[in-house]
Amino acid sequence: MDTILQKHMPFDPLQNTPLPGVAPLAMSDWLIIDDAYAPQMALRRRLLANRRQDVLQVAPQALPAAQELLSLVLEQLAMREEFDVSERHVTCPDGHRVTLIWDDPMQTVGQLVQEDMCLLQKQGDEHVLSGAVLCFPAGWTLSEKFQKPLLRIHAPVSEYDENIAKRVQRLFDGVRPGRPLWRKNALWYDDPCLFAPRSEATPHLPARDPGTHRPFLRSERQSVVRLPKSQAVVFSIHTFVLRREDASSE
Repeated sequence: MDTILQKHMPFDPLQNTPLPGVAPLAMSDWLIIDDAYAPQMALRRRLLANRRQDVLQVAPQALPAAQELLSLVLEQLAMREEFDVSERHVTCPDGHRVTLIWDDPMQTVGQLVQEDMCLLQKQGDEHVLSGAVLCFPAGWTLSEKFQKPLLRIHAPVSEYDENIAKRVQRLFDGVRPGRPLWRKNALWYDDPCLFAPRSEATPHLPARDPGTHRPFLRSERQSVVRLPKSQAVVFSIHTFVLRREDASSE
C-alpha cells in the first residue's frame, strides 16, 4: 500500500484530555479536507473498486439511513468552495468527478470524503453496526464487526468493560441532530499503512516504548453524529498519519 502522510493536523493529538475526552463539534467542522486529500482519496477509490467486500458492508434495513447520510454529506460539501455539487455529480478538490448513486450510498460517500463512516442503529438496548465504508481500519476487520452490537464489537479490548460500555451507550443515546461530538486518539506505529485490518484471532504483539522507537504517529478524529430522520448514529473516523518530526511534541 502507498505511504500517505499528512504534515499538519487541526488539533494536538498528544495533548492530554480529561476523561471521557469527548467535546462538542460544529457541524461545519465535521468533515475535514486536509493536505493528504488527493492521495488518500485515490487509495480509497482503489480499495472500493478492488476490495469492496473488505471495506464496505450495508445491511438491507440500513439503506435508508445510508441514503440519509449521503444527503447530509452532500449538504455539507455544497457549502464548501472546494467541491462542485450538482444534482447528479460532485467534482472533488482533486478534480475527480463522482457520480451520485443513491442505490449505493456508502460507496458514493466513500469516494467523496476522507472520513470512514460507520452506521449504528439501535436494536434493543444497544446500537448495532448496520453499515460502514471502512477503508482505513487500524487493527480491526469490518466483516468481524458487521451487524454486531457495541459491546461485542469491542470484545477484544480488555479495557472495554461493562462500565465503559454503558458510558458509550449513553453517549450514543444522548447525541442530538446538528450537535455532534468528537474525540481523538494517538498511537505510534512502525508502519504508516492506512489499510491495516487485523483479525480478532491474530495475537497482539507486545508494545514497545512508543517514545523511542516507532517513527509514525497515527491519530483518529472520531465524531458521533445523529441523523435526524432515521435516528441512526454515524461514527466517522478521519485518519491522520504523520512522521514523528511533524507531530506535536510529547
